[in-house]
Amino acid sequence: MAMARHTAEAGTGRGSVPERLLGAATRLFAERGYEGTSVQEIVSAAGVTKGAMYHYFGSKDDLLYEVYARVLRMQTEHLVRISERDAPVAERVRAAAADVIVTSVANLDDTVIFFRSMHQLSEDKQREVRRERRRYHEIFRGMVLEGQGEGVFRDDVSADLVVNYFFGSVHHLSTWYHPGGQLTGEDVGRHFADLLVAGLSPANGG
Repeated sequence: MAMARHTAEAGTGRGSVPERLLGAATRLFAERGYEGTSVQEIVSAAGVTKGAMYHYFGSKDDLLYEVYARVLRMQTEHLVRISERDAPVAERVRAAAADVIVTSVANLDDTVIFFRSMHQLSEDKQREVRRERRRYHEIFRGMVLEGQGEGVFRDDVSADLVVNYFFGSVHHLSTWYHPGGQLTGEDVGRHFADLLVAGLSPANGG
């Protein structure tokens, strides 16, 4: 009976149950904060039962984790595809830099909520997020090292510093970027990517 109810709820035409729960959780966490939002409020906003939620997510903690993890998984999939292209390394780095900006802007609420509430997660989930972020950064760092090895990028600055500098800027997007302003996510992505690649040019080396 429980499974049948979950199936019926998933077929209401409003998206799958996990999608509805994540959408509701994202809205409520943004409005009220993680601690100020109850499971009952989430399931009511999603139009599902608590049983349906617990079928997919073991706790509110799991919802918070998935709000950010799904964005990180998507960004990592994009990065892997970009890094494996048969294209010059500078072109791949530019594409990867633009992509992470565009996808971060498109999912700004998810990212803001997560970084504001990450400390609420269990230690296991915090470690998992850090592990996945390290994997992303290592792939990006690998392309920078490749460019340095080819002489395409300056090598007087370590690849680690390049990655920390760039992603520090990415993580601060939410402090100044406003959807509906003069710049679109694509605009910001293009400018950030151009600045990164230009800064890596050997002509700008010390």
